[in-house]
Amino acid sequence: MKNLLLKQSRGKKKVIAAVVDFCIFFFSFYVSALISQSSLYSQENFLLYAFLSSLIFIFVFYLTGIYKSVLRFIDLTLIYLVLYSIFISTIVLIILIFTFYYSGYLISLPSLNLGLLILLNSTTLIICIRVIANKLLSDGTSLNKIVIYGAGSAGMQLAGALRVSSEIEPIAFVDSNKSLHNTYIAGIKVLHPKKLRKLVKRNRIDEVLIAIPSASKTTLRNLLEEIENYSVKVRILPGLAELAQGKVLVSELKEVNVPDLLGRLEIEANQGLINKNIESKVVMVTGAGGSIGSEISRQVFCNNPLMIILLDANEYALYSIKKELESSKKEVEVITVLANVTNRKRMTEVCRTFNVDTVYHAAAYKHVPLVEENPFEAVTNNIYGTKVCVEAAIESEVETFVLISTDKAVRPTNIMGATKRFSELILQSLSSSTSTRMIMVRFGNVIGSSGSAIPLFQQQIKDGGPVTVTHPEVIRYFMSIPEAAELVIQAGAMGQGGDVFVLDMGEPVKIYELAKKLIKLSGMEVKDRDNPDGDIEIIFTGLRPGEKLYEELLIGGNVSTTEHKQILRAEEEFLSSEELEKYLNLLEKAEEEVDFVALRTILKDVVAGYTPEDEIVDVVYLKKN
Repeated sequence: MKNLLLKQSRGKKKVIAAVVDFCIFFFSFYVSALISQSSLYSQENFLLYAFLSSLIFIFVFYLTGIYKSVLRFIDLTLIYLVLYSIFISTIVLIILIFTFYYSGYLISLPSLNLGLLILLNSTTLIICIRVIANKLLSDGTSLNKIVIYGAGSAGMQLAGALRVSSEIEPIAFVDSNKSLHNTYIAGIKVLHPKKLRKLVKRNRIDEVLIAIPSASKTTLRNLLEEIENYSVKVRILPGLAELAQGKVLVSELKEVNVPDLLGRLEIEANQGLINKNIESKVVMVTGAGGSIGSEISRQVFCNNPLMIILLDANEYALYSIKKELESSKKEVEVITVLANVTNRKRMTEVCRTFNVDTVYHAAAYKHVPLVEENPFEAVTNNIYGTKVCVEAAIESEVETFVLISTDKAVRPTNIMGATKRFSELILQSLSSSTSTRMIMVRFGNVIGSSGSAIPLFQQQIKDGGPVTVTHPEVIRYFMSIPEAAELVIQAGAMGQGGDVFVLDMGEPVKIYELAKKLIKLSGMEVKDRDNPDGDIEIIFTGLRPGEKLYEELLIGGNVSTTEHKQILRAEEEFLSSEELEKYLNLLEKAEEEVDFVALRTILKDVVAGYTPEDEIVDVVYLKKN
């Protein structure tokens, strides 16, 4: 029966609903006349009157659009519409009875009672039949029972949106407002937050939906730390900015991510600093298709440059970022250049042809283990690529050149960090002899970048584990990609030449603890010695080649504040241009001879604090000899 009904067309379903309603109206009319002892009941044509009266109700229902509603979903709007339609139908029926039957006789109390009984009986029966239809037409799957954390307007809207779902059932609100406890909102009980633990322990709920869009980052972090102990899946409604243009939708709920867990405070950007190197200027971004480069491109694009030049050697990445920017229909000219940063002729040609004012140099190899296995590729791209780009900028009289650097350049234990520090030294040595302002901006891990651990953790959790962590004591600083890009742009505007800026990364995070939080807030438990029946195991794979337990941002202690709270200026020693040129020649010779030992020796001489691990072997290159 259920499957037969579900397979019917929308038109046939409307006919079925109308037939059911007709039967209800006919029966109600008959019983009302009988109970009120109306003289109408004794007439020979009573059944005809009942039939015609029921048709009147059906006709009014059709006009008011009730049969356009989906029967499975009952809400207050539909009930009000039914009541309104019955009331109008009753009035029409009384007028017709008065006109054609009583011939001017004043409508008596029994006749009014007839309309009242039809109203009450029909309403009750219609609601009941729709509840039954809702049960019959459901697909038989168990509903996902959820608790909505936050009984404000957003929570109420979310509950309303969930009611039209055949898969999700809101069973309770949770709110810290004492005045709401044990009350009902839209038929759903409001509970104290402490009751959440009992609901989880009794397996009464499958998920918690947080609907507090006005909550600060700190409040949200504290809330997640509280729920984390319950090992229940959590999703979050976006902030007020995302909801400003429309109603709350279930599709807008997002999974808990690392920025939510970190709770970093957002500091309002200095628009003057952002505009300085971008507004009405020609801006080029190298590595524009990468994680950082693409976000810098987005922010540059949104701040009214005269032109933005996207440069990358990856064809698809370049296509993707260009398509994204152009889809906004903002009137900014976008130029794409498919080129390698080591191509001196091409880089100089681009800078001169378009009269570039500002360069954000984000092109680099940054994945530590891969670079350890391919060290000379990192030398070519990170060192020579930077040298080519900055010299092309100087020759073309570019105003500002901003190098995107990394915390791994400080006392590095890996090739990637050493090559990035070498590229910083190139800018520092050239800064005193050119009008082009050379600025370096150094920061730590960004959340969600390609190849980073966090997306890997999230995928491993979805796959059922295990989650792989290199070492239980590994700690890292984290920052969101948009925040890092915004600070890079502002730091670039403050430099005078040869400046090294470091970004305030906040408090360090232990990766092992972060992995545990992600598991618990995905609704699962960590499987370990204390909890052998858990869901997801965390295994330790050992530090990767060149990886450190912790990262640093400063080589020395000479650091000063700037006009921005999250940006510091570091004063660090660097090589003269003559010394640097000597080491560059030695690097070129080592590369020609594929001499990895010589490469490490050069980097140790040039980069302060570079201490490669002894166990790192020359996997790719020395086996050739």
